[in-house]
Amino acid sequence: MAFFPTVLPMSTPTLPVRPQRLLCTAAAPAVKGRAAGTLTTVLPMPANRPDPASAPPEQPWPGRPFPLGATWDGDGVNFALWSTTARGVTLCLFDEDGAERQVRLPETTYHVWHGYVPGVGPGQRYGYRIDGTFDPRRGLFHSPRNLLLDPYAHAVEGDFIDHPSVYPGSPTDSAPYVPRSVVIHDDFPWGPDTRPKTPWDDTVIYELHVKGFTQQHPDIPPALRGTYAGLAHPAALDYLTSLGVTAVELLPVHAFVTEPALQRRGMRNYWGYNSIGFFAPHAAYASARNTGPFAAVREFKSMVRALHAAGLEVILDVVYNHTAEGEPDGPVLSFRGIDNASYYRLAPDDPSRYADYTGCGNTFDPRQAFPLQLIMDSLRYWVTEMHVDGFRFDLASALARSLHDVDKLSSFFDTIHQDPVISQVKLIAEPWDVGAGGYQVGEFPPLWTEWNGKYRDTVRTFWAHGDGGVRDLAFRLSGSSDLYGDDGRLPIASINFVTAHDGFTLRDLVSYNGKHNEANGENNRDGTDDNRSYNCGAEGDPAAPEVVALRLRQARNLLTTLLLSTGAPMLVAGDERWRTQRGNNNAYVQDNDISWTDWSDTTESTDLLELARMLLDLRRTSPVLRQPAFFEGRAVTGGDGCKDLAWFHPSGRELSDADWFDTRLRTVGMYLDGRGLRHRDARGRLITDESYLLVMHGGDDGVDFLLPGLPWAADYEVVIDTAQPSGQPKDVATLPAGKPVTIGPRTCLVLQVDRG
Repeated sequence: MAFFPTVLPMSTPTLPVRPQRLLCTAAAPAVKGRAAGTLTTVLPMPANRPDPASAPPEQPWPGRPFPLGATWDGDGVNFALWSTTARGVTLCLFDEDGAERQVRLPETTYHVWHGYVPGVGPGQRYGYRIDGTFDPRRGLFHSPRNLLLDPYAHAVEGDFIDHPSVYPGSPTDSAPYVPRSVVIHDDFPWGPDTRPKTPWDDTVIYELHVKGFTQQHPDIPPALRGTYAGLAHPAALDYLTSLGVTAVELLPVHAFVTEPALQRRGMRNYWGYNSIGFFAPHAAYASARNTGPFAAVREFKSMVRALHAAGLEVILDVVYNHTAEGEPDGPVLSFRGIDNASYYRLAPDDPSRYADYTGCGNTFDPRQAFPLQLIMDSLRYWVTEMHVDGFRFDLASALARSLHDVDKLSSFFDTIHQDPVISQVKLIAEPWDVGAGGYQVGEFPPLWTEWNGKYRDTVRTFWAHGDGGVRDLAFRLSGSSDLYGDDGRLPIASINFVTAHDGFTLRDLVSYNGKHNEANGENNRDGTDDNRSYNCGAEGDPAAPEVVALRLRQARNLLTTLLLSTGAPMLVAGDERWRTQRGNNNAYVQDNDISWTDWSDTTESTDLLELARMLLDLRRTSPVLRQPAFFEGRAVTGGDGCKDLAWFHPSGRELSDADWFDTRLRTVGMYLDGRGLRHRDARGRLITDESYLLVMHGGDDGVDFLLPGLPWAADYEVVIDTAQPSGQPKDVATLPAGKPVTIGPRTCLVLQVDRG
């Protein structure tokens, strides 16, 4: 068909790079080598083409200023681009051979340059060249030598190639070395696609990388591994549903590129935190990427449809806080060449520099109307057209800064809260950036949930070294009321996690005291040094059997703590399979088996997987373990003095004020009464549940714990025992209340209450 020309072959995915920022360190970005033999596509350009800066342009019809981007109406395409500083805009249309046809956009309305080109349709590759002032000292980077991506492009084809022509002030044409925007029109057959709409208190998030999760799966066909289609394959869906998670959180899938510094060192970006297009799905994750420019769009939609059919929500990790253009002397790919001072935050006293709150060279500026509109239009597009169910906002504090400070009343929050589409999906903040005052855990407004960094740090510390007693641990286990209970939010505002894509895997957290990032090429300078880890007596592998046994028990403790805490848990792909990154805590450039999920079955991976499934099944069937409201520590009606939440000392008594401040205390019992739930089901019936006692002992020696007697319980049944390889109790044991039970070193017990 004329409107669907054959797409140029895409290169092997050049995956972007992300600096280590999880614990807000000032470490330099990490990098990892590009796989041997990787090819990079240079888009074809005729050798005898005229100089694009002097080629005579055609004249389009006037067209319309809105909607922004490229809109096909069946007869032609309306193009609209916003810029307050351009003096002229030229639309560049490319054929399959790379020949460039230039069309001048003479119309401008409200700073929107627009024109209608009849006869153009879906599949058309295009870009823009901007006339205007080039004066980097004043923050102006206009040059017709730079071919620029449309910020509203819904598909992107080709790679960014590090070449002198892409940089500010180059006298040569950058077109062969930058991606193209593509006109699309995709009438996808969604059919009866239904969003799962899983309530927050039922939500269990599984963070995964599209490529990494599927690349080595033995039951996914090789042609589909590493792709959207691979994630939609029945083998992947069966695993996710049998595990018991309710949502997948995908590392960035917006179109992204690899930074110049990495390209010069023969390296690639893997994680994807280097966006260049906020509407286009990353083309390298499409299994059929060589069949046409719509492949990534349609395959992404097919993936979402399949995940929804399996009852799984799709949450995107989105990067609106910065772009791939980096520092002011970085490449000119899109925003910088269109309207630098509007899209980016410039230093107040020097427009030649950026205010960098992200550690990535620039900070996107949603304080201004059109950049904010761009973010909102992008979010709305992914919800309405791509059917995703929510977003995790990378470095969200950077988006909420007004002048300098993070502002809960910023236009970013206000606009999202009033939007009838975006406000109704899951919103997750990474509540920090690298600027002063950027650590904002507990400070985001209602509607938002947050990655709870204090949960991560507290749980890691308790099980690693036990410093500080149990006071902070009690807050984290019960929903972090100290962070979220004072402004109308609920325990479900806390996204609980002990590991994430940043930092150690669960296995490495219990196997290494320090990072081992030598493979990243930064002399182990990258990545955080604040790991709060414990190697159990030996650094890395191999290790003695008794060391491995302790590591596995520690992993079971961490997994049990995470999946039974109040709040919404996030599990990282592969942690339940004993996956290691060999001590690399910043693997954002490791596009290899260091980062890919290991699907081989071992005794260790099988046991840990069994425990994860057992814990998630217990969580799913026990409302008291996923409370949507905070516990009150008050007596339960008809409970003979039992409280909805109570904390016990190893001596069998409730904790005293002095106990809460005893930094040497390494053992605590958390009693949850299922008769004290205060919420109702959809038909208004009061929900009740069993009652549980969770005993956590982080000491290096065993301890005798006196089990609370009546009225708390008559007996206790052991449900989980982390001293056992799969967490299954050694015997179906009933323990008498009012008697001591000996708990081994570094062990967690989950006991169900029997009232007799």
